[in-house]
Amino acid sequence: MLAALTSGLRRDADRPAFLGRGQVTRGELADLADGYAAALYHDYGLGPGDPIGVAVRPGARAVAVMLAAYRLGLQVVVLDPTAGPEVLRSRLARVAPRLILADAAAQAVAGWAAPLARRAHLALPDLESLGPVVTVGPRLPGCAPPLSPVHRPVPDHRDHAGDAVVIFTSGTTSRPRAVVHTRASLNAGLRAVRDLVEPIPGQPVLGGTFFVLLPALAAGAPVVLPARSTRQLVRQLRRFQPQATYLTPPVLRDVLAAGGRFTGRVWTGSAPASASLLGRVRQAGAEQAWGVYALTELFPAAAVEAREKQAFREAGDLVGALLPGVRGRVDETGQVWLTGPSACHRYLGEAPQPWVATGDLGRFDAQGRLVLAGRCKDMILRRAENIYPGLYEPLLHVPGVDLAVLVGVPDSEGDERLVALIQLAPGADPTWVRAALERPLARMGAATPDVVRFTTIPLAGRSRKPDRAAAARLAATLIADTEARQETR
Repeated sequence: MLAALTSGLRRDADRPAFLGRGQVTRGELADLADGYAAALYHDYGLGPGDPIGVAVRPGARAVAVMLAAYRLGLQVVVLDPTAGPEVLRSRLARVAPRLILADAAAQAVAGWAAPLARRAHLALPDLESLGPVVTVGPRLPGCAPPLSPVHRPVPDHRDHAGDAVVIFTSGTTSRPRAVVHTRASLNAGLRAVRDLVEPIPGQPVLGGTFFVLLPALAAGAPVVLPARSTRQLVRQLRRFQPQATYLTPPVLRDVLAAGGRFTGRVWTGSAPASASLLGRVRQAGAEQAWGVYALTELFPAAAVEAREKQAFREAGDLVGALLPGVRGRVDETGQVWLTGPSACHRYLGEAPQPWVATGDLGRFDAQGRLVLAGRCKDMILRRAENIYPGLYEPLLHVPGVDLAVLVGVPDSEGDERLVALIQLAPGADPTWVRAALERPLARMGAATPDVVRFTTIPLAGRSRKPDRAAAARLAATLIADTEARQETR
């Protein structure tokens, strides 16, 4: 697909590739990719298999860098500013990039703006300590020299069979872990997204990840990058009327709270998407609302539409049928394993593995659909009962609930108290929601919470998933405050 995109950009060169602020045509994107490839080859001597670190925000320049790297057969190492400087430094020690490509924003996070960036949980080490750095896009004072596009012929290594991208997913400074995708698995994942979304040429797609941008552009659909401001994002949805929209669940909730309206089909993932949330998206105008189950190791794996998810009445979180080519199994511990053409080749420094351990507990129902029961590591032990939060949390997403999690709080007897934290949707009546929760709570049996509290649930990471460790600390604080008040009466 990347090869087809590279050649396809020259067709209809005057049509837009990126809409909105900083509009870029398909021809301009092709010129930029060719210019970057020539600069990396002639000015820096990079060729097949060479690793480069990339810290560039999604957009035309980031896509051009990816296409240039693909043409030269380079290995792209993604630099994540949410990982923390020490973790990132230890990660890059394992791959030693020949060159680091960073935009001015990334360099600011690593430099003069570091104190401000830390408030947003962003931090990078001094990039020059990791290797030579060049600036992609406009420079600010103190930035590294620019990566200046040049117009000279370069060899074409698009048939190179090596690694395409390295994405660090977890680990500490002592043992960072990274997913390695080959060019084959990367292309398979992009094709799977294209076949799932089926972008229509000429009609806008709103989204900001490579797995949205590249299939849309390859299909001839212009892309709108989502604004960071919810108010501006609502305006974008109204102005461009996208055929397809991809936003994470927390962003969807923000848009709905701001009165945003949707068109076409809406896709969400990277964090749990409840049937209630998908239903609200459809009520806000979407023709369809889809939850996508995916892993860094295998993207995408399964998908489910709002109406199918709302009709599901069994325990657990229905994430849908596995997509074509993806196969799954459940081991004796209940963990789900997946494989398929888009599965990663290996973890960095480890032997290739044909199957991916998802870390999720689950089962396949009578129709062959995947139903999750939570993360293996999230198990709560109460009164000798193993309780998996993901099996029961979907029950708590009644109308008026934005988000719900179950966490364990240790007690003085060495057991755990089970606490349900409920985040209300804007404008929801707590009394009405509490009454609506009575029936699902009564159905939870051994997993019935000891305590139910309405609060704002802490989020973490780029996808703003519920931060279960922080939620457990919050639950402990809420319980302690309640008990202290009771003692003073």
